[in-house]
Amino acid sequence: MTGTIERTKRSDYRRFQAISTRWMDNDVYGHVNNVVYYSWFDTAVNRLLVVAGQIDIHKGAVIGLVAETGCRYFAPTAFPDQIEAGVRVAHVGSSSVRYEIGLFRNAEDDAAAVGYFVHVYVDRETKKPVPLTDSMRGFLESLKV
Repeated sequence: MTGTIERTKRSDYRRFQAISTRWMDNDVYGHVNNVVYYSWFDTAVNRLLVVAGQIDIHKGAVIGLVAETGCRYFAPTAFPDQIEAGVRVAHVGSSSVRYEIGLFRNAEDDAAAVGYFVHVYVDRETKKPVPLTDSMRGFLESLKV
């Protein structure tokens, strides 16, 4: 990744997904463990894609594989916080997409954490990259800020 991940605000995102923290998300230090944030990123993006009918996680010929990911933490989260994951698209390639996610705690305007991941869309069987469909490309373009 080039550059620094900057703290973002709610207005920097197009779509939001609500995520509830769970008791088991807290670690011995009393806050949500860093590995949980990556699960939230995956959940927010894939829920958007499934609900929009852009991927079929069970039987679709095309699947998205994570090729790169990163996160910067600005403020802790802990159970029973309510998290909203803001999702936007930074780049759409021929078979890849860079998603950026801001995690917002309890209706706060500043992100508690900001991360990204790159999906490469591949054939489910061969795992070789495939071009994005027009439908997927249009949906992804609607998430650009």
